[in-house]
Amino acid sequence: MRTARDTSSTIYDVASLAGLSISTVSRVVNSPELVNEATRARVLAAIDQLGYVPRADARARALKSTRRIGVLTPFFTSPSFVERLRGIDAALARRRYELIIYTVDSLDKLKGYLATLPLRGNLDGLIVMSLPIEETDVKRLVSRHLQTVLIEFHQPTFSSVEIDDDYGGKIAVQYLLNKGHRRLGFIGDIDPPDYAIRPVIARLAGFRRGLAEANIPLPDEYIRSSTYDQEHSRQAARELLNLPKPPTAIFAAADVQAIAVLKVARDMGLKIPGDLAVMGFDDLDMADFVGLTTIQQCLDDSGRIAAELLLEQLVDPERPVQHVNIHLNIVERETV
Repeated sequence: MRTARDTSSTIYDVASLAGLSISTVSRVVNSPELVNEATRARVLAAIDQLGYVPRADARARALKSTRRIGVLTPFFTSPSFVERLRGIDAALARRRYELIIYTVDSLDKLKGYLATLPLRGNLDGLIVMSLPIEETDVKRLVSRHLQTVLIEFHQPTFSSVEIDDDYGGKIAVQYLLNKGHRRLGFIGDIDPPDYAIRPVIARLAGFRRGLAEANIPLPDEYIRSSTYDQEHSRQAARELLNLPKPPTAIFAAADVQAIAVLKVARDMGLKIPGDLAVMGFDDLDMADFVGLTTIQQCLDDSGRIAAELLLEQLVDPERPVQHVNIHLNIVERETV
């Protein structure tokens, strides 16, 4: 068996060191979601120790470039992720890079992608969108020289595009208070899947802080956790609006949820904004269509900037890490 960090190591050496079959090693590299975590960890430890480079990776390094950029993303059908991807694609298309999308719907799939994408050699760079990344994965990405940029997650090793979610919640409160509201409700996904980041929790924290600074209580019954699904969001809205003393304003931590609130309120015969003010977060394309007052986080721009940061790093891998903070703006329309 070859010694550690010998880049001439083969898949047979990896299998021997891990004490597993060649087919299992191949599955870890090519279909990690089909292998349990313990087995995957054994194979990856052997790969890291030997410095094993799969043949596809060796070919790619010889060619210097694949002109492919990968994007690791959750919730692919969510409008906010689609708009970010639109910004990424626009920036890559100008430079004639192909966009490869990898969708995540479980923690196991996230870990599998982060472990094996650096090994496959079919990408020049990677954008990780709204997903957490652990130190082990950081080390593997760095050691395999896969340039990486993060969106909505801060990690000091990699450049990132971020927003201040806590601040977003606070400015929502300030805006609604300035409009004369004192009973404020909140709807958001404060119990996200284990593989996702938690921006809505930060938005709720800022929302609480803004109310506390104004000496206004936020009763527990004025907070509703809901997924982005329309029916779940509508049910959360119905629960708030059917309270004996319902809120006069609702801040939804995503525009798609704010639109669900509007639907329920109008079905109940409430006037917007006379009886109920509704405020969202994102400024999706559809927010303008329905006249929704919302907090704009420039989704297209965040995707475009992330892609541009990555392309700059591909030209100059020694370029200093940059953490770009996207400014949040309130877009006033007809619902507040």
